[in-house]
Amino acid sequence: MAVAQEQRVFVASQWQLTWWRFRKHRVAVASAVVVAGFYLAVLGADFLAYADPHASEAQRGLMPPQRVYWFDGGQFRPYVHGVKGVRDPETFKRVYRPDPSQKIPLRFFAQGFEYRFLGVIPTTRHLIGVDGDLDATKTIFLLGTDVQGRDLWSRLMYGTRISLTIGLFGVTVSLILGVVLGGLSGFYGGIIDTLIQRTIEILRSIPTIPLWMGLAAALPREWSILQVYFAITIIISLLGWTELARVVRGRFLAMREEDFVVSARLVGCSQMRTIFVHMVPSFMSHIIAATTLALPAMIISETALSFLGLGLRPPAISWGVLLQQAQNVQTVAISPWLMLPAAPVIIAVMAFNFLGDGLRDAADPYGR
Repeated sequence: MAVAQEQRVFVASQWQLTWWRFRKHRVAVASAVVVAGFYLAVLGADFLAYADPHASEAQRGLMPPQRVYWFDGGQFRPYVHGVKGVRDPETFKRVYRPDPSQKIPLRFFAQGFEYRFLGVIPTTRHLIGVDGDLDATKTIFLLGTDVQGRDLWSRLMYGTRISLTIGLFGVTVSLILGVVLGGLSGFYGGIIDTLIQRTIEILRSIPTIPLWMGLAAALPREWSILQVYFAITIIISLLGWTELARVVRGRFLAMREEDFVVSARLVGCSQMRTIFVHMVPSFMSHIIAATTLALPAMIISETALSFLGLGLRPPAISWGVLLQQAQNVQTVAISPWLMLPAAPVIIAVMAFNFLGDGLRDAADPYGR
C-alpha cells in the first residue's frame, strides 16, 4: 500500500500534488466552503433578499431584528411575532415591541418583489417570505431596519454582491498587471526591469490609505453608480499589483536560464509564448495563492473607502455604505443591529486569509 502511494506521488502532476496537500488542511477546506457560500450569495442575492432593498418607510425606521420561532405546537412551522410601535413615555421616541398575540408564518420560496434571476430569468420567488406584501400587519425584518426603514437583511445581501465583485474584479486587474509587468521585468531585464521596479518602489512608498482617499475624492460627484463602481475598482487595482509583480519577477529571474526555457527558445517559440505557455504555468499555484491572499485587502479597501464616504455612495449598496450609519456612537448604542454588516466583512476576510494560507502551503507539494 505504501509503495503504491509513493508511486502515485512520483507520477502525479503538480496540480494533483497541490490538491492532495490542500485537502489535508482542514481549516483551509472549511474556509473554501465559506468563500463558496459567499459567492453563491453573490449570484443569488435577489433570491435571498425578501424585500426591496431600496423600499423605505419612516413608520418602521430602526425596527429591531425579529426572532424566528421554528416550531409551533410541536410541528415545524417557522413564524415571527408581529411588531407594534409605541411611544416611550420617557424619551417620546417610537419604539417597537413584539406582539405575541400575532403570529406571522414564514414561507419558503414565497412570492415577493419581481427581479431577474442571474440577470436573465424574470421571477418573483424568494427563499423566504410571508404571505402577501410587507405592510404594517405582516412584517418580517430578520436583521431589523435602518433609519429610513429599509430592511437590513435584504440590503446586506445586495451589499455582499457589490463588495465581493469589486474585490474579485480588482484582483483580476491586479493579477493581469502583476503577471504581465512582473514577467516582462524578470524576462527581459535591463531598462525595462529598471523602469518597472522604480515604478513599483514609488507606488509602494506612498501611504496607501491617503492615496486611496485622494484618488477616490477626485471622482466627480455627478458620476453614476456604475461609473463610480468601475473607478473604485481601478483605483484599488492600481496599487494591488506591485507585490505580485515582484514575486513573478523573482521567479522569472530564477527560471529564465532553466533547461525547459532554453529548449523552448531553441525550438523557435516566441518570447510571449515562452513566458505565458512555459514559464507562468510552472508556478501558477503560487499565483493563485497570492491572489487569494490579495482578495481580503481589496474587500477591506472598498469597505474602508465607502465607510469614509469616499467610495461608493448611496443609493449604491455595499458593506461600507451599510456601515456608514454605524459611525454615530449614540445610534449604535440605541440600535446595535446597525453594526451587523461588519460581521460578513470579518468572516470573509478571515476565510480568504485561511484559504490563502492553505493554498500557499499546498503550492509547495514537495515540502514537509
